[in-house]
Amino acid sequence: MKRSPFIYSSDNKRYHTLSYHNKTVYGGKIFKAVLDCGFTCPNIDGSKGTGGCIFCDGGSGYFTDGKLTISGQLEKEIRRIHGKHGKVPITAYFQANTNTYAPVEKLREIYFSVLEFPEICGISVGTRADCLPEDVIDLLCEISLKTRLTVELGMQTVHEDTIRKINRCCSHGEFLKGYYSLRKNNIRTCIHIINGLPDETTEMMIETARQLAEMRPDSVKIQMLHIIKNTPLEKLYTDGKISLLSKDEYINTVVRQIEILPPETVIERVTGDGDKSKLVAPLWSADKISVLGGIDKKFVDLDTWQGKYYV
Repeated sequence: MKRSPFIYSSDNKRYHTLSYHNKTVYGGKIFKAVLDCGFTCPNIDGSKGTGGCIFCDGGSGYFTDGKLTISGQLEKEIRRIHGKHGKVPITAYFQANTNTYAPVEKLREIYFSVLEFPEICGISVGTRADCLPEDVIDLLCEISLKTRLTVELGMQTVHEDTIRKINRCCSHGEFLKGYYSLRKNNIRTCIHIINGLPDETTEMMIETARQLAEMRPDSVKIQMLHIIKNTPLEKLYTDGKISLLSKDEYINTVVRQIEILPPETVIERVTGDGDKSKLVAPLWSADKISVLGGIDKKFVDLDTWQGKYYV
């Protein structure tokens, strides 16, 4: 493919990739050490709901060993990453469940413990927007002064009917309140959205991207709805109550979404990296290279790029 006309690119990519971002910010590739603090979620413990979102598989990272201490998990992850890739810089990724859903004293102890590792050059915290009280925001501000911090928020969709169907137990209004609390305090934020949620049309997915563009997030992760074994979503799927996007439909939707996102927003992911041993459908999503290649080709075929239609 020919060199991209997109300004935030040094290769053929026509969107603002995480690889480009890491090269410009860190000088090269960054790897994530996935950690499990043993936290739960307000949508699991009954404070807002039970059972979690219908697609939830417990929120665990692929390499996480929650039986170890945080320091033990991090040491193991550092050995794994360095053994495979050499002495590369690493970000500590608090991924499993809701990682601000604990007393702030406990969060402080955990977050600051990973900064004692010289290999760690940043922290990513996955959480819910309705779990960001003022004292936690203050703590995150403190951490952001010491290291590169990203808070990852699952928005998934802007449509309230869908939010109810997936048992999210966090309205879009609640999401916006938490998100803008982070933005007001200059905390780098990555927003997750999911394409193919129950009964959503393509135009509904594009509308999610349009409203997302208005929020001007630092970064975005886009993925296809995965049907994972032993989740409520699996039963809906096997009972024929939901249908999934084809690969071509997904690719077309992603390209249309990225066309309307701000050019400076980093697109950290355009497809998922789920555990293939648990994946029920869509099986095409397991071929990540094919999906990424299809997205690149569609951008070229349409002679389009990220932000072409951003206003």
